[in-house]
Amino acid sequence: MPSNTYAPLKDKLLEERQRVEGLVRAETERRSVLNDTTDHERYGNHPADEAGETFEKEKSLAIQGNLEVILEEVAHALHKFDAGTYGRCDECGNDIPYERLEVRPQATLCVACKSKVEHTQFVSHMESVRSPA
Repeated sequence: MPSNTYAPLKDKLLEERQRVEGLVRAETERRSVLNDTTDHERYGNHPADEAGETFEKEKSLAIQGNLEVILEEVAHALHKFDAGTYGRCDECGNDIPYERLEVRPQATLCVACKSKVEHTQFVSHMESVRSPA
């Protein structure tokens, strides 16, 4: 496919990068506020208060971790633009359908390869759950 066909998708990727970077900053600020507003003198060291604060901090870290994964995916897709390989599957080299890229412009695997990867991850997870270390 001609590279100009993908131009709107590059714009979507750049917008997504900006949006997600803003969300990462917001989560960082949220944790900073949580840390700054922890008032042990007012609440004491009541376990329920500490548990609530810990939960909110952990939730924020998990959200930020997921956002950083999205940023890595977007960066990889933008790198593929620069390399001239955007729209080709990283695994099999076949073209990724344009419809898939419209929905998820950071996609770097075709549907078949993504399904294989997810199946392998699921099987690995299930095996680790069944056989505790």
